[in-house]
Formats: sequence, structure tokens, C-alpha cells
Amino acid sequence: MILPQLAGNCVPNIWSRPFEVNRMLKVAYKTDQGLVRSVNEDRVVVTSGPAGESVAIVADGMGGHQAGDTASQLTIELMLQSLERLSPEMTDGEKESLLLEAIRTANAKVYEIASSKEHYRGMGTTVTAALASDQRIIIGHIGDSRAYFINHNEYRQITEDHTLVNELLKTGQITADEAAVHPRRNVLMRALGTDAYVEVDVVTVPWNRGDVLLLCSDGLSNMVPIHTLVSIVRGEGSLEEKVERMVQNALDSGGDDNITVVLLANE
Repeated sequence: MILPQLAGNCVPNIWSRPFEVNRMLKVAYKTDQGLVRSVNEDRVVVTSGPAGESVAIVADGMGGHQAGDTASQLTIELMLQSLERLSPEMTDGEKESLLLEAIRTANAKVYEIASSKEHYRGMGTTVTAALASDQRIIIGHIGDSRAYFINHNEYRQITEDHTLVNELLKTGQITADEAAVHPRRNVLMRALGTDAYVEVDVVTVPWNRGDVLLLCSDGLSNMVPIHTLVSIVRGEGSLEEKVERMVQNALDSGGDDNITVVLLANE
């Protein structure tokens, strides 16, 4: 059974935890309410699964107080239940399918609640989830929370933002500089729980010792340039210190959204 380390409505909004998820992987993470929002609608969990994988999930709820909280919290709880079926005998393809099923199951339930209860109408959440072993990472993704691959030689964004602004950028209607300050950059084209069926991105990425996975909500990625985040990852200090530094950078830049960060290191 998966035993989660969950940051959410039962713990303070400012919370971090460094620990080993298995002998090869280490993690630190933190979620912070920020300086403007009245509640923290982000949820994050990192734990170890029965197949030896490290499981990390970031969900950024939307729909206002209660609705956003409910969507992100319920998504993580439902996904953890589904992922209890992970086993060492599964192939990578079977694990990809299980992660896809876990996200779709959560989508169906959140949509059902949003459709049947007036005060939850319109609620939804982003979700970016990782199943990581010492050789590869499987990422499942909807929305604009992000996953980055970083080491001392390269970095890249693994996930694609499912936003209006990213669609405009891909079709050449705006430039990257315009996208960074666009007034509608937070408008999602795809989110969990807003439709009965949602398309889920699933990708598998190989990684090795020295590689780092960064998961974050847009409260970090919208406030801190990627070159700053990469510099922090490559710099001195423990994983916990690096997570603290990232969150503080977002706060120093205005902290106008909830901020969630996970660093998972293959050591």
C-alpha cells in the first residue's frame, strides 16, 4: 500500500519535507500560500509505491475557495488509490497505462461532483504526476503545472502547457516575450474535472545519476525565470535549501499565487 507524505488541508500551508523515497532517489518539496491568495489550493504528495517507484503529484486547484481545494485534494487521493495497483511485475507500458487510468478516474469523479453540486460548479485542477525509478520517469500531465528535467549539461521542460497563451505561441500569433506577460496567460485550455473526458499527456523520460526532476505549479514558473531555477538546482546546498530558495524567489517576485515545488534527485 502507498503511504503518502501529503501537503494539503490537514497541514500548514507553508510546509516542506526532505526524505529518501528509495535508496537511489532523494526528494524535497514545499507548498506555500503566497502573499496574495487567501487559501492554498495547491496540493502535493510524494511517496514510495509497491513497485519501488517514487510517486510525486502536484495539483493546482481552480474554482475558488472550497471548489479548488476539493478538486486538487480529491484528485491526489483518488490517484493514490489507483496507483496502489502498481507492482514490480508491470512493464513500463503497463505503468503508463495505469497512470493514465488514475488521472482519468480522478477526472470522472471531479467532473461528477462539479456537475452535481452547485457550489462546486466549474471546479477543476491541473495535475502533473511522476512515477520515477532509478532509470526512467513516467510523467502524466494536464494543465499548466510543469515538469522540468535538469542536470549539469542540459535542461528542458518535459510537459507542455495546456493554455490559451501556449496555443497562441505555437501558432506564431505572439512571441515568447509577449507570452510571458500576456494578460490571459493563466487561461487553461485543458484541465482535470472540467469535462467528462479529458486528453492526458503521458511521456516516459530516461534519466541517470546526477539528473534532477523539478515539478511545480505555475505560482513558481510564472514568477521565477527558468534560468534562475536551473541555476539553483546546479548550485550548492541541500535539496531542501534549493526548494526553499525557489519558493523565496517566487515570494520576492510578488508571490501572487500559491507556490508548490518538488525536487526529485537521482543520486
